[in-house]
Amino acid sequence: MTIHQDFSNTRHAALPAPIDSETRVLLYSFLSPILQTAGSWSELRNELAGKGYDVTFRAGRMVLKNAESGDAICTGRAIGMPLRALASRIGRPCIKANPDGVSGELLN
Repeated sequence: MTIHQDFSNTRHAALPAPIDSETRVLLYSFLSPILQTAGSWSELRNELAGKGYDVTFRAGRMVLKNAESGDAICTGRAIGMPLRALASRIGRPCIKANPDGVSGELLN
């Protein structure tokens, strides 16, 4: 039996909508240097904060969000840096699960 859970009604768990190609290129050029050179999760988070972004986790994926509003922007995969690639380089993140059971926040 397959159970499908609808994450779209839960703000914390909802994955961001796909981004258009122009936005993808802009975000890639703006954020990929941080994603490619951060030596730790805390360094990544600090560098992203300097640009007005933060990282969260939803449905097993890394999601970049606007630090001020908390709105999800895109997944890491959307701009060429999936969680798997980042975790293989800097280690697995330590994540505190949210009560919804499908999202979590990075612990420093």
